[in-house]
Amino acid sequence: MNQIAVFGGSAHPQLAAEICTQLGVPLHPTMVKRFSNDCLEVQLQANCREQDVFLIQTLSAPVQDHLVELLLMADAARGASAARITAVIPHYSYARSDKKDAPRISLGGRLVADLLATAGVNRVLTMTLHSPQVHGFFSVPVDHLHALSELAAYFQRYDLSNAVVVSPDLGNAKSAAVFAKRLGTPVAAGAKERISDTQVRISAIIGEVSGRDVIVLDDEIASGGSMIELMAHLRVNGARSIRIACTHGIFAGSALQRLAAQPDLSEIVCTNTLPIAPDRVVDKLTVLSVAPALAEAMRRINSGESVSAIFHDVPLSDRAAAE
Repeated sequence: MNQIAVFGGSAHPQLAAEICTQLGVPLHPTMVKRFSNDCLEVQLQANCREQDVFLIQTLSAPVQDHLVELLLMADAARGASAARITAVIPHYSYARSDKKDAPRISLGGRLVADLLATAGVNRVLTMTLHSPQVHGFFSVPVDHLHALSELAAYFQRYDLSNAVVVSPDLGNAKSAAVFAKRLGTPVAAGAKERISDTQVRISAIIGEVSGRDVIVLDDEIASGGSMIELMAHLRVNGARSIRIACTHGIFAGSALQRLAAQPDLSEIVCTNTLPIAPDRVVDKLTVLSVAPALAEAMRRINSGESVSAIFHDVPLSDRAAAE
């Protein structure tokens, strides 16, 4: 590998450490200071001069603090003469602010992308953006990974002869179709209407789920409202068993507890793009690691190799939906 320096922010130190273990490089410390006026100051505590610098910071709650911390980390690396700065953002939370669907509304996904570039970020590595158009918000190169390989490898341990993959809405149907192809199962989808941030209405299930073992796939689970509403419809339509899977387990408030309380829900599967406090973990939860995938992408970025080749097992026609 070329000269590389990896720094982790305070959002998810466990994931940053695991990535560096996979890469076989040290995780350099970052000192974050909060002044009495509530402003943050960041110091990268290792040499950056002419280094290929990677800043690992997922945008977990409190999102605004972690975002500003990442911007300050990038500014510090640029001021320290880094050769290149790559922001590794496993969960780009502002991706949900991706369209002008109301008068005088802000587009946070694009604004934050501009802020990252202004702070000195030359490249972004992220995972499972909420919608494809967010990729185009960035003026710097973006390597967009997905967790379908990790999720599919996990579910292949089960008998899938009677399984069906269900997307909670039509917007996620392409990813669900790619996932179903990996598992060799049919696919179905819910017809969803979002009423508010925490409230949705599902009017119908498109596809056959009666008597089947359902695997619900979504990009993220926040309040859990969509999943609980979808499970009610799956019950009415005669699903035999239900498991849910997502890349980003936000699980705001009591979402995990509400989901786990559903009697016909067998399992909740997510990845570790976001930290989950030990006191919030429930028995039905399984967390898969994406550290190997992120580490391999970082290695390829550093050595100038193709990152899309990681998805060599996905047909070319499906890579646009998968990446």
